[in-house]
Amino acid sequence: MVTELRLTLRVDVDGHPALGHGKIRLLEHLEETGSISAAGRAMSMSYRRAWLLIDALNKQFSAPLVATKPGGGGGAHLTEAGQTVVRCYRAAEQDAAAGAKAALDELAGMVRRPQKASRS
Repeated sequence: MVTELRLTLRVDVDGHPALGHGKIRLLEHLEETGSISAAGRAMSMSYRRAWLLIDALNKQFSAPLVATKPGGGGGAHLTEAGQTVVRCYRAAEQDAAAGAKAALDELAGMVRRPQKASRS
């Protein structure tokens, strides 16, 4: 069986973590579901945690990434800026993985597989 390695990307701004695969997945789930709570549930997180992450993203970029409709159950969607951030992140992720392919292939041959827990 071949060991599969996957490269993940984290974007730091001025030395502080800003964007990674978790936040991007949250944005993608939000776009699919139209709901902050449903996006959070899809990632096994509370509505509050999802809302705080989205609020932080909205404040971190020059334009909001997520727009919400006022009122309970109003829904949410990615703005044009949000769609651009997701697209750029995924493109950078693909470029990084392609550039690291040879090194990852070499590492895959050296990695020891995790042992399955034995039942006593």
